[in-house]
Amino acid sequence: MVLLVITGTVYRYAAAHFHSISAEPIYLKVPLKEFPSIVGNWTGTDVMISETILKVANNDDYLMRNYKNSVTGQSVTLYIAFSARPSTMRGHRPEVCYPSNGWVHDNSTKGQVPLVSGGALSCLIHRFHKPSPKSGNAIVLNYYILDGRPVTNEDDFSGLKYRMVNYSRKAKRFVTQVQISSSMTNSVIAAASEFGDLILEFFQNTDAAKK
Repeated sequence: MVLLVITGTVYRYAAAHFHSISAEPIYLKVPLKEFPSIVGNWTGTDVMISETILKVANNDDYLMRNYKNSVTGQSVTLYIAFSARPSTMRGHRPEVCYPSNGWVHDNSTKGQVPLVSGGALSCLIHRFHKPSPKSGNAIVLNYYILDGRPVTNEDDFSGLKYRMVNYSRKAKRFVTQVQISSSMTNSVIAAASEFGDLILEFFQNTDAAKK
């Protein structure tokens, strides 16, 4: 009986300690709000996200910004979500989140976007429409950044090491989701082409710190 009491006490203490550490936010040393608001001919304006959505997403940092190209007139919304707890990112993908907000998922295709640097960015392009009376189309270009490289599949960060507490607070344990959305396919591709190198560079050399 004494052994059971001691074991239970130790377990409760360990569980509370584990939860405290896993719930503690890890902040980027350079916060996402510092991402350039002017990229070439694109000029961005920050968009606020509701506290309800932020609580559901449970990210450690985020950026949501509307960009407009002064030359082409194209407009997109850039959403970047950073999480030091990769397991919390699972399930928060466009083909899940958009239908929960009234959009109908039409299809998803793999894509390769040419970057300014000369390389290519692997991504997924999702297409949605909203039924009448609030009809409309949405094109969402989506990918993740893991270990400083773009990936398109959640399975890449579903292993055991990404589900464990990040005691080391190392950047390679972080995952970032990138979404570029618009009503036009050519707009999201044009923006991804110009933003892609800057976004990758932002996270390839990033680090995090306890606030």
